[in-house]
Amino acid sequence: MSYMFFFHCKTMALFLSLCFVFILSLYTGSASAATPPHLDGLLPNGNFEEGPKPTNLKKTVIVGKYSLPKWEINGMVEYVSGGTQPGGFFFPVPHGVHAIRLGNEASISQNIIVNPGSIYSLTFGATRTCAQDEVLRVTASGQSGDLPIQTLYSSDGGDTYAWAFNATSKVVKVTFHNPGIQEDPTCGPLLDAIAIKEMVPLKLTRGNLVKNGGFEYGPHVFKNFSTGVLLLPKQKDHISPLPGWIIESLKPVKYIDTKHFLLPSGLAAIELVGGRESAIAQILRTVPNKFYNLTFTIGDAKNGCHGSMMVEAFAAKETLKAPFESLGKGGFKTSSLKFQAISARTRITFYSAYYHTKLHDYGHICGPVLDNVRVLPVS
Repeated sequence: MSYMFFFHCKTMALFLSLCFVFILSLYTGSASAATPPHLDGLLPNGNFEEGPKPTNLKKTVIVGKYSLPKWEINGMVEYVSGGTQPGGFFFPVPHGVHAIRLGNEASISQNIIVNPGSIYSLTFGATRTCAQDEVLRVTASGQSGDLPIQTLYSSDGGDTYAWAFNATSKVVKVTFHNPGIQEDPTCGPLLDAIAIKEMVPLKLTRGNLVKNGGFEYGPHVFKNFSTGVLLLPKQKDHISPLPGWIIESLKPVKYIDTKHFLLPSGLAAIELVGGRESAIAQILRTVPNKFYNLTFTIGDAKNGCHGSMMVEAFAAKETLKAPFESLGKGGFKTSSLKFQAISARTRITFYSAYYHTKLHDYGHICGPVLDNVRVLPVS
């Protein structure tokens, strides 16, 4: 009798244990299914290669709010192909064949599933098509930014921008809007590719007070074609798409990758394309009166950018002018600056002293490369 009771209890315990494991697996499975994937790539139909049905096109104008697959449209939105256009225009579409042009007050939108509390960066190819004063407004999660696209940084239409936002809900509506009103209602910004990337929270690197000093963490870079990603200054971009860093002054800096440029090391670096009108900075935790050594690498990305380059570095009360003579064929050098902290927070800042263009393309603005920024206490 006691043996049968023991066997019955053991069997019940095994059964309950298996039930618990099964229920737990269902719970964890459903929980993981509810967690959005780590985003890093094109949005659905982000390159607009999936076009409207011919019946939903009136010449190039899209007819119908949901006629562009995966997108919601408002106002006059055109579906165009790259190349020569009627009226003598030429639309460059470096990221594919098709693109979207936003007319007066027009917009396109898409809902995206995200992780609330995470930072996301949107990377998109954009250029003006008619007027000098065209603006592109990007909105997501109650945050918005106006991108002035008057200045063309690449003459082949390859200008690519990044804009970051903080997700405040599980579903975020991303909108690209043309707030301008031109005499020609079809005039407006051209969008040819849109991608998204979830930004990983930064951690301090052992032996370096600078966060993301090698610029390894940044926005999505298009794989098939890239002239670099323009990072707008803080006045236009309240959350930086370059974790750890502040983009200062009036002009953007450019995020470049090792697949399309020659870099000192690693996967990415910064090209200071705006001369004195763009600067990159970071605020470090320091000990007052303690001495530190700032080191960094400068050079050219073998992209035809040439001339007498000069990167100016600032830390506490110290300044360093680091020259580099570029032939546009690559090459790098390391510079260092010793400084004494005067407070518990020390700002380090870099900018290019001169303006540069490419050797055989004067319409392409460029500048020196910055990489491997390190700050160590002097023992």
